[in-house]
Amino acid sequence: MSAENPLSEPVLLEETRGNTRILRLNRADKKNAMSGELTEAIVCAIDKASNEPSIRVIGITGNGDTFCAGADLSPGKRRDSAEDTIERVVQLVTGIKVHCEKPVIAGINGLAIGAGLSLAMCCDMRMASSTATFHPGYARVGTSPDCGLTWTLPQTVGHEQAMRFLLEVEFIDAQKALAMGMIGSVSPAENFDEAFVAYCEKIAQIAPLAATQTKAQISQVGLPDDLAAVVRNELRLTGKGLASRDGKEARKAIFEKRSPQFSGD
Repeated sequence: MSAENPLSEPVLLEETRGNTRILRLNRADKKNAMSGELTEAIVCAIDKASNEPSIRVIGITGNGDTFCAGADLSPGKRRDSAEDTIERVVQLVTGIKVHCEKPVIAGINGLAIGAGLSLAMCCDMRMASSTATFHPGYARVGTSPDCGLTWTLPQTVGHEQAMRFLLEVEFIDAQKALAMGMIGSVSPAENFDEAFVAYCEKIAQIAPLAATQTKAQISQVGLPDDLAAVVRNELRLTGKGLASRDGKEARKAIFEKRSPQFSGD
């Protein structure tokens, strides 16, 4: 049972298919928004799968019609301390990118926005449903990216494409994301889950040593000297942006369905 609601289902579902572990974000009523509990569950599940010799590939996808709608900012929700949140996100990013030796594949079954997009970009490979949409989220609420996105996105699509996507603040569809190089493939929505699991199982057929050595070497390319420090700095700057006068104005404007009036403060 979930600590968020003792009567609810777990926030993360785990399924084993042969040598593949599929993790499903399971907060469909919240569009799979990232709560502290869900983030911690992903961290633990990645660590557990990493240490199981029979597991060769880890897949991450969402239940319902959304991959992940970003951080859970629900009014009245209990908040962890800023430092606890920062350290949990550091564990998530470094857990996938540095400590997990096995390929991690994102199956983007629907909307990926903000922290949800960041989670997908942490993965080694990404495939999307034909109905998936992508949005940076951060600038819309008056702040800068976190969860490793300032590194993973330009590393994947290049500096200019990353800057354009993050600052133009527009929804893009799966085909545009594919053209940018943000994802590696698009599959029809009607059988996306089957195609995603099948692809994970295909990669799991590779010799385990070949997969782990390949990931270890490729992951070193462009890796910051201290990735944890990069993620901590991102999150502190994100918090600064959200707390600023412009950040508050941005969120108020969204609620009031009007254009924000920024002052630079």
